[in-house]
Amino acid sequence: MEKGFNPIILGEKARRIVVKGDMRKYYRLVRKGRWYGGSATSDCCGCNLKCIFCWSNYPRDYPEKAGRFYTPSQIYNALDKCASRNGYRFVRISGNEPTLAFNHLLKVVEMVETSGKYLFILETNGILIGYNKTYAKKLSKYKCLHVRVSLKGTCPEEFRKLTGASGKFYQYQLKALENLLDYNVNFHPAVMLSFSTEKNINGLIGRLMEMDPSMVDEIEEEYVILYPHVERRLRKAGIKPRVAYKP
Repeated sequence: MEKGFNPIILGEKARRIVVKGDMRKYYRLVRKGRWYGGSATSDCCGCNLKCIFCWSNYPRDYPEKAGRFYTPSQIYNALDKCASRNGYRFVRISGNEPTLAFNHLLKVVEMVETSGKYLFILETNGILIGYNKTYAKKLSKYKCLHVRVSLKGTCPEEFRKLTGASGKFYQYQLKALENLLDYNVNFHPAVMLSFSTEKNINGLIGRLMEMDPSMVDEIEEEYVILYPHVERRLRKAGIKPRVAYKP
C-alpha cells in the first residue's frame, strides 16, 4: 500500500490552528520582494503539504508556535503601504498555503479589487481549488487576481516523494487547473523540476496539452534553492536534485 498523508486532512488540522474568525496567522506582516519585478508580500503560517524543498520551515511545521493573528484589513493596509512606498504593482500572500483561510483570503482580495491599484498574485499548491470547485468559482469574480498554481513535481510519484503526501492527491493539483479554466480565472502553472526526469516532464506537458495547449507556453519552471535547512532535509531524505541553486 502506498504511503503518504492526506493533505485535505492535514490542511483542516492546520486551518484550526491558523484561522480564528476572519483572522489568520502570519509570521511576517509584510516585506519587500523582488519577485514579479517587485511585490509587497505577507507571509502566512500553516500548509497542507510538507514539501522537502520548501524554504518555509518553523511556521509550516509548528504553526501553533509561530506568528500572530491579523485581520484582512490589517493585511491589506500593510500590503498597500509597502507597495505604495516602493512603487509596486503586485501584492501577494506567500510563505505557506493561502487557501487554508479562504474567507480571509477573499476579503483581502476584495480590498485589492476595490482599491483598483494592484494585481493580487495568489500563490497556491491548488489542492483545495482542485478538491472544491466552488473555490475557483468564487475567485472568478475578481479582475485584480492572478493565480499561480505550483505543481509539486510532474507526476504522482514525484509528488509523494517531494511532499510526503499520498501520490493520488497530485490529481487535485491538475484538477485545480481544470477548475480555473472552467471559470475563466487568470492563472498559470509553475512546476518544480529539480527532481524530474525528461520522460516525466514530457508526460506532464502532454497532460497539459490535453487541457489547453496555450497552458504549456505559460509554464513557469521552478528549481530548488539550497537554503541551509533545505539542504539538511534533502540529505536526511537521501534525495539529490538534478538542478539546484544557491541562495
